[in-house]
Amino acid sequence: MASAALKQSIPFSQFEQLRAAREIILQEAEALSSLAGRLDTRFCEAVDLLLECPGRVIVSGIGKAGLIGQKIVATLSSTGTPAQFLHPSEAVHGDLGCVSECDVVLVLSNSGETEEISRLTPLVRQLGAKIVALTNGPNNSLAKAADVVLEIGRLREAGELALAPSTTTTAMLAMGDALALVVSQQRGFTARDFSVFHPGGSLGRRLTPVQEVMRRGEDLRIAQQGDSIRATLQRLRKTGRRSGALLVLDDEGCLIGLFTDSDLARLLEQHRDEQLDRPLAEVMTRGPLTIRETASLDDAVALLTDRKISELPVVDGDGCPIGLIDITDVIGLCPNAAG
Repeated sequence: MASAALKQSIPFSQFEQLRAAREIILQEAEALSSLAGRLDTRFCEAVDLLLECPGRVIVSGIGKAGLIGQKIVATLSSTGTPAQFLHPSEAVHGDLGCVSECDVVLVLSNSGETEEISRLTPLVRQLGAKIVALTNGPNNSLAKAADVVLEIGRLREAGELALAPSTTTTAMLAMGDALALVVSQQRGFTARDFSVFHPGGSLGRRLTPVQEVMRRGEDLRIAQQGDSIRATLQRLRKTGRRSGALLVLDDEGCLIGLFTDSDLARLLEQHRDEQLDRPLAEVMTRGPLTIRETASLDDAVALLTDRKISELPVVDGDGCPIGLIDITDVIGLCPNAAG
């Protein structure tokens, strides 16, 4: 039967496939544009409920709406709002115990009349939790049971059949993202806070504080501005990994200059060998670019690549060197460092 159906079907040409795909994407984009224009103060009420919530945000939905709800839970959790997913069917078999009067329950249902959702909302009400409904309008059962209603509107699903949840789930996801990110912004959630919840992967590495990856202590080559180049290089020579730059200090111990291996190579190429016995102050780069230890590795990589430099001194609040970021150290951590 299936093979007969395949023989009778007429395959799309690539042009027709692309045209259909663009129509679907544009339809969903238009739905999002319309959704943005319809936002009103009820959204602000939902934000306030989440900000004032002493417990957690419990998100619930079934089918495709439930899958979108799980993604919203992940976004809330990673941006500073404790959240948990509650499956409507499992709720009536014991999982309702995760809900308390301190929580806000965000319920997703396009129609607002789904059997499992209709059974769940009065139970949540009995427990004293607030309900935020994410649904198509204000007149369905879910909306009437909610404290705040976030409407996505009555949207036509994408595609020829207009049956599979597509436009509606896209709108739900966008509304959930907006809610989570605005709440996060209102909480004053920072990139440093974000990195605490994302220690793994490339994102976690990019947000790592500079102080965790910088060279320090014996790995630094530090000299005074009056020291000669030759004497300094001989004094600080070492085997194994070494810094490609001399950190040059003034009498108070503050960084005033940088002398790199490239500077040394330039002197030799220009046959200025006599300069090797002159003070570093005469050939160093004065006022080098620096970074604070609290900055992220991503910030350091951006400076290295934008300014096309290989070494970046790390200084404290008084301008004294406490470390060094070398581009060879961060290429493996942030592949984009190579530019």
